[in-house]
Amino acid sequence: MRILVSNDDGYFSPGIEALVRRLEAFADVTVVAPERDRSAASNSLTLDRPLSVRRAANGFHYVNGTPTDCVHVAITGLLEKRPDLVVSGINDGANMGDDTLYSGTVAAATEGFLLGVPAIAFSLAERGYAHLDAAAAAAGELVRRLAGRLVEQPMLLNVNLPSRPASAMGGIEVTRLGRRHVAEPVIRGLNPRGETVYWIGPAGAAREAGPGTDFHAVAEGRVSVTPLDVDLTGGRWIEPVRAWLAD
Repeated sequence: MRILVSNDDGYFSPGIEALVRRLEAFADVTVVAPERDRSAASNSLTLDRPLSVRRAANGFHYVNGTPTDCVHVAITGLLEKRPDLVVSGINDGANMGDDTLYSGTVAAATEGFLLGVPAIAFSLAERGYAHLDAAAAAAGELVRRLAGRLVEQPMLLNVNLPSRPASAMGGIEVTRLGRRHVAEPVIRGLNPRGETVYWIGPAGAAREAGPGTDFHAVAEGRVSVTPLDVDLTGGRWIEPVRAWLAD
């Protein structure tokens, strides 16, 4: 089995190294990841300049672009053979609820899915890589269990792993995305030239986090597996908008 691995934290991330070690036990793994941290890059493609692909001493390929660039370049031109699966992560921090709209980790997997390849995004719930080995073991086992079915029918999965030792993990739960409160305000400051600058504020706390959501599963110590789709059509608004335009 051929697996393409990417992320948004950069090719040097402990998360991607731990994930690759697990996947190499049963698959032919190629890594194509950003040359630096591109967290929250979402699904952006670089169209205003050419991209370069280089190879690190450990064999990982790195690109001077976004996570989406990495997967797009790999599948459409770099790799001699099309991968059977795209795996993204393990991200340093959760990607639950509204996070999926901004996440570069999820975006890398989404690009694979849009190109017709099954894809899984993995994120560790708490920043700092605590219990990374346990998370990587759970991710590797999940890929092993789902690989055959994913190859039969392309699917996009968003997986969040609790930051707990293996003995404290409570199994796997298929979930839906929760929702966050509105993000906190920007943080205003001054640069050395006295100009006003703005830092994007922290994400909002969980708002819809009841049973069945990714937030709830991870809080209970379970691995959250959320199937995603990329159809953004607001079906409930089609008839109201049609009536509004016909008025």
